[in-house]
Amino acid sequence: MKILMLSWEYPPQTVGGLAQHVYYLSKALAKHGAEVHVITVGGQDAVPYEENEGVKVHRVNPYSLSAPDFRTWILHLNFSLLEYSVTLINSLKGVDMIHAHDWLVAYAGRALKHSFRLPLVATVHATEYGRNHGLHNNDQRYISDVEWWLTYEAWRVIVCSSYMEQELKGFFRLPADKLTVIPNGVSMDEFSTKKVTPSPNNEKYIFFIGRLVREKGVQVLIDAAPKILGNFPEARFIVAGTGPYEEHLRAMVRERRLEHRFYFAGYIDDRTKNRFYAQSSVAVFPSLYEPFGIVALEAMAAQTPVVVSDTGGLSEIVEHRNDGMKCYVNSSDSLADNIMAVLGEPNLSERLKINGYDKAKNKYSWFNIAGKTLLLYEEVIQQSKRENWHTDTWMASDPISALYAKIRSLGKNNFNQHAH
Repeated sequence: MKILMLSWEYPPQTVGGLAQHVYYLSKALAKHGAEVHVITVGGQDAVPYEENEGVKVHRVNPYSLSAPDFRTWILHLNFSLLEYSVTLINSLKGVDMIHAHDWLVAYAGRALKHSFRLPLVATVHATEYGRNHGLHNNDQRYISDVEWWLTYEAWRVIVCSSYMEQELKGFFRLPADKLTVIPNGVSMDEFSTKKVTPSPNNEKYIFFIGRLVREKGVQVLIDAAPKILGNFPEARFIVAGTGPYEEHLRAMVRERRLEHRFYFAGYIDDRTKNRFYAQSSVAVFPSLYEPFGIVALEAMAAQTPVVVSDTGGLSEIVEHRNDGMKCYVNSSDSLADNIMAVLGEPNLSERLKINGYDKAKNKYSWFNIAGKTLLLYEEVIQQSKRENWHTDTWMASDPISALYAKIRSLGKNNFNQHAH
């Protein structure tokens, strides 16, 4: 089976969890014997082409034109992805499946579907509506419309949790038989379960890693810190990651005079991340919105007790007081109480480590998840061969012009009558 996978991020170009998802899923698919071509963004220090454990990675640079905003840059990227993919598909004598990850590659995915009459599967990792708790400006409405358009064009839509399944059913009005829940996974061998030597001062490290945006809830952790420090003065907080909310979070720490207790580590590589997990007493993910939460699985794989907010995919991963702790969403008191329970109850902490590790290993291996994905591919391919499904046959002669036309129609119509 030949799969063309489109993603706007792939290591070393990493913005969020999507890059890691595509990286590990594509490798696991290759281990199953699939021929996987990942088409992604180039630039920086990334090589234009490489083979990574059986995965053929093609990196494409967006047009070298000045982009006035992110939306325009994404269009430049999609034109480049499309041009490259057309040539690649022809050189491969065809592929069996197009797999697009999120709205950022929707334009290229849709054009390739109709140009080559190939079934399209889409994974929706999050929605603009969910990230922002509604649509509050024209940019958000535009992105939401493109998300809906991608789900409309896809033969099947993969989501990573039952929470996301319900969100897409409700907001995009997708039928149940178009949605398939396949969770994210974790690579167990990437994480050391050997704990480092405790600090000389017996400090207890509380670790967060993620993109620094409001929905990840680091502000709730900062609000919880005084209560935690009142009971555990040896506690120290490590915040790893970057994002537009970083300066606001730093200001909160300064206002509370907690600079000596909080360490903002910025972007960290995998080796540093593993070391932080190993030296931490607890990993904390107090998200306000979380479609899945790969970081919780990472903590479990590293045998670090985890505290999460009771929302979205995090709520589905963690069983309270068995393999992790769950706190109320956006409640600093509840978050502090759960963190203090882990810090103050050695037996509880040990149980969370053991059971969390077993769950990550047995339920969330990438090889098993890739197997489920392949079964979905095979089902879609067989259905597409039997059905007399509609496609824009005129696109086959000029996919680039067709993409321009579709983008113009998006700008005019916004699909509001369908999506909302």
